[in-house]
Amino acid sequence: MSGGLVAGAIRPLRRLGVRLMDAARRGRALPASLAVATAVTTALSVCLSLQVYEQRAEEQRHQDILAAARRSALNFTSLDHRHYERDSKNVLKGATGDFKQQFAAQTAELTKLVAANKSVSEGQVLEAGITRADARTARVLVVADSKVTNTAAPQGQARTYRLQLDLVYERGRWMTSDVEFVG
Repeated sequence: MSGGLVAGAIRPLRRLGVRLMDAARRGRALPASLAVATAVTTALSVCLSLQVYEQRAEEQRHQDILAAARRSALNFTSLDHRHYERDSKNVLKGATGDFKQQFAAQTAELTKLVAANKSVSEGQVLEAGITRADARTARVLVVADSKVTNTAAPQGQARTYRLQLDLVYERGRWMTSDVEFVG
């Protein structure tokens, strides 16, 4: 809650207090006291309602950020040579900025590599947590596992990824602007 909101609520209460003192001197203290109590209760209700609204909006934003980061990490760790074009489009749908440009530029080369090795990666997001977030940007750490099968490992290999995803809010949704392998 901002200081201006509290200051704005206090000024009228001070004026009301002065009127109450005047009313008490004239013998009308009870009605004035009730008016003050009503005004204070109303002001507190408004302040608390604003706090609850802001809290819920922030919680919803965090849920949206985590959902976008999980989806992006899952798309990034789940690629199949049999439908790599679709899988890479899923990555690009949730991407923006330099990350989108870099991934798109590498798609043709990756398509050949994935097809030649008959690679299949089945990702699973284990954990995700926000390290920082505001109304327009966020950073999320994601731990994901995948089972990767290819010509070199037909029985599959387990891989664990620790990813740092930077997200930006664009056109009404959270988009991945950078992915970095960490740890």
